[in-house]
Amino acid sequence: MSAMNMVQALNSALDVKLGEDPDIMIFGEDVGYFGGVFRVTDKLQEKHGLTRCFDTPISEGGIVATAIGMGAYGLRPVVEIQFADYILPAFDQLVSEAARLRYRSNGEFWAPITVRVPYGGGIFGGQTHSQSPEALFTHVTGLKSVIPSNPYDAKGLLISAIEEDDPVIFFEPKRLYNGLFEGRPDDPVKPWKNHPLAEVPEDIYRVPLGKARMIREGEAVTVLAYGTMVHVALSAIEECGIDAELLDLRSLVPLDIDAIVESVQKTGRCVIVHEASRFAGFGGELSSLVQERCFYHLRAPIERVTGWDTPYPHAFEWDYFPGPKRIIDALQRTQEV
Repeated sequence: MSAMNMVQALNSALDVKLGEDPDIMIFGEDVGYFGGVFRVTDKLQEKHGLTRCFDTPISEGGIVATAIGMGAYGLRPVVEIQFADYILPAFDQLVSEAARLRYRSNGEFWAPITVRVPYGGGIFGGQTHSQSPEALFTHVTGLKSVIPSNPYDAKGLLISAIEEDDPVIFFEPKRLYNGLFEGRPDDPVKPWKNHPLAEVPEDIYRVPLGKARMIREGEAVTVLAYGTMVHVALSAIEECGIDAELLDLRSLVPLDIDAIVESVQKTGRCVIVHEASRFAGFGGELSSLVQERCFYHLRAPIERVTGWDTPYPHAFEWDYFPGPKRIIDALQRTQEV
């Protein structure tokens, strides 16, 4: 067991899978010699060779298309898109080809590919390096969407994603790569080394897709969150003193519906938190699910705390980013009914 940050945990997942399975290979922009823009693939080319970890031209559509072809003929490619903002040139390949291949070929071919995508805000990246496009992909049948919130889950979920026979988009909250973030940009950075979920086994282990983690049990309200928002929500709960239950969803597709329903039926209230903008965001699907399955248990309207319906800003990032105050306001509103 070693203390790792999320970058090191992801690197460890890729390293052990490359060592175990000769059909796995890694490619993308700058992932080889340079080790990736966030260093997640650092030294993997040096250790596993030029044919197992290599650089590609700047062509996201070409990267994913190549992965689909390799996957259809028995390999398990893991590709990196440098920022989620740049995945859209590959959107057609993911939606029209990867997601449908097993169905369209009547099971003759499938696309066992993993697309790693750093996403989310909080790094002053402005509109082109801060977006959270998960809802675009959760709408597409055939794609799985995974989002870890800590180093232990990051390694275990990535290994499970690589072993999936269907395409997985693995969203990595880049604000959490090197340390915790609780939504207060002026606070000192908290490194992962003192967090229990930074204790990461060096060997292979798996965190199953579709299984939420209970972060905090409570009786007053259920908070549903994923990625960076797990830590921001926990900070808000501790600050306001409301006895909230916090679920880290960990994967959006497949979704742990049973855990959500069980929690909301217990507390009777629900607050949904995500970074992406509100209109038609994944929070809308969660809200509908809770309303359909927990209607007779609800004692207050469902609340959503999200980014605003504007392009992600640079100058007013902390007004856009859902911080503890907005979450506390939502938690308190649920207690007034």
